Amino acid sequence: MLFSSINFLYCFLPVVLILYYIAPGILKNTVLLAASLFFYAWGEPVYVLLMVISVTLGYIFGLLLEKYRETKAAKPLLFVSVAIDLGFLGYFKYADFFIENFNAATGLSVPLLRIALPIGISFYTFQLISYLIDVYRGDVPSQKNPINLAAYIAMFPQLIAGPIVRYSDVEKQLRHRTINFEKIADGITRFSIGLGKKVLLANQLGEFVDIFRGTDDKSVLFYWLYAFSYAMHIYFDFSGYSDMAIGLGKMLGFEFCENFNYPFVSASISEFWRRWHMSLGSWFRDYVYIPLGGNRVSKPRWIFNILVVWMLTGFWHGANWNFILWGLYFAVLLVVEKYIAPILRKSKIISHIYVIFFIIISFIIFNAVDLSQAATDIGGLFGAGGIPAASPQTLYYAKSYAVMIVLGVIGSTPAVKLLVNKIKSSKTGEKIIYAARPFAVAALVLLVTAYLADGSFNPFLYFRF
Repeated sequence: MLFSSINFLYCFLPVVLILYYIAPGILKNTVLLAASLFFYAWGEPVYVLLMVISVTLGYIFGLLLEKYRETKAAKPLLFVSVAIDLGFLGYFKYADFFIENFNAATGLSVPLLRIALPIGISFYTFQLISYLIDVYRGDVPSQKNPINLAAYIAMFPQLIAGPIVRYSDVEKQLRHRTINFEKIADGITRFSIGLGKKVLLANQLGEFVDIFRGTDDKSVLFYWLYAFSYAMHIYFDFSGYSDMAIGLGKMLGFEFCENFNYPFVSASISEFWRRWHMSLGSWFRDYVYIPLGGNRVSKPRWIFNILVVWMLTGFWHGANWNFILWGLYFAVLLVVEKYIAPILRKSKIISHIYVIFFIIISFIIFNAVDLSQAATDIGGLFGAGGIPAASPQTLYYAKSYAVMIVLGVIGSTPAVKLLVNKIKSSKTGEKIIYAARPFAVAALVLLVTAYLADGSFNPFLYFRF
């Protein structure tokens, strides 16, 4: 069930919120857990059992890790618990990838398992692992109430595509959280903004990307428009989902971490990754990069640490070589950038162009079916194969989607936010914004509903991961 669907907006969400608000405090987590399991079962009825098994094992190992924290049994317990979680993830997400590559290397024909990928498994697996490691480290106490732990792992707002919420961030909120009109109103506003980003921007840009893929009439201009459109498509798709998740969390009384902070205004690749999918970046930093030694090691070891972290980051996104290449691509950029940073800082314009160019190349790699397609698409940006600079078909689609592309560029910057803040800087402006907010939200939701009722293009990109 997509957040951007009629079923969710007008059936599931209103019923869940009503039941949640009327439930006494002691039962709110139970209602949240039941709603989350129903939400997951809507699209993955079989794999609900997998999630229940994972949470049950996580609950048991959490208690054991706390009990034996100061003994020699702690490390083996942590290793086994993390290995089980990674084993589930590896089997369901990567088994066929390893079999395919084994067959290619050996010439054998081991049959593929053809296993369906459980939705959200990459996200809830990482949440379980961070919980277990934090308990092992003594950063948080183990959760004694299994319903509370299950509600945290299965929580439907962030279950499918994050943000990756740390148990340490919501541990106190699971026991007590404040729900008031102001928080609910903020949540509805944030959710509606994310919904608009997803349906009105991401979906339209996604249509353009599909048009590019479906035609043989390619040109250099078409390749560049595709590259820009896909970069904005994935940004609005994923950041829109994160906005909706954060907004839903507020409606339920939770405060989730931010996941995006206008990454396309970055002046370096490292800054880009401090602004893009921030919950994933901080997860790899705290649970992989720092334990490996971070940057407090020799230069060769630091480069090794960077390569490992970014290879894993790429592989986390999908079982394909283009994702591994995508991760290693960023590793190389970050290593090189460390030595050219003084040059980049001399000109904001040059540094910004540098970031946009290499980010666009990265998303071409990310979206490719295989490495061959990635090479073809990158070559197309520079006219490889003798393709024309433009074509009548390219100009037709450029005109058709020009407004959407321009809106995407504006929306990917903090321009609108700065304008609103400027208006709110005066008492009169603040009153105007406060009075206009419910009408703006209602208009936005109605416009989105019209698009959805019309049966418009409405996929969700991160279901792939």
